[in-house]
Amino acid sequence: MQFNKKEYKSKFDEYLKDNRIVKSFQTFKIKLFLGKAENSLVIAKYHKDIKPGKDLPQKLHWDYWAITISYYSMLYSAKAAILSKGYEVKDHFAAQIALGHLMVPDEIEKEDLDLLNQAYKIFEDEYIKYFEDARKESHSARYSAIKTYTEERVNEIYKNAQEFVLKISKILA
Repeated sequence: MQFNKKEYKSKFDEYLKDNRIVKSFQTFKIKLFLGKAENSLVIAKYHKDIKPGKDLPQKLHWDYWAITISYYSMLYSAKAAILSKGYEVKDHFAAQIALGHLMVPDEIEKEDLDLLNQAYKIFEDEYIKYFEDARKESHSARYSAIKTYTEERVNEIYKNAQEFVLKISKILA
């Protein structure tokens, strides 16, 4: 989905009505989700970098999991960010919608953060694209009978996941 702040707001309201997004005050989970995100990145890196021997599955199968785990690291950090705004999500697409609606500031909010020397707290729509891309690739890796990935593509998804998790960690710090 191309990022459109108004469309994300509309979908957010719809998902609230459908209980795909719900109010939550369980802020203790924020730290737990961030921990899962950071540890998932470590596990994804292990899968991405492994050089399997003859007794292990082909590299292709490790790449599937590197992509999937990279995506899940993003999902966990997204859940932390969404929870910091007082909501929880029930599915992956709802996470993307809530993230875009709650975390991407409009132009006035961006200007305010710049004036306060808090530009590091600006969550750009680029991160929504990272999330959407990883979500789609993870789905494909899990459900396609066979799909191959170049080393560059696996590295790109992993790098985007690193940036995504780091950005949310900085915002929530």
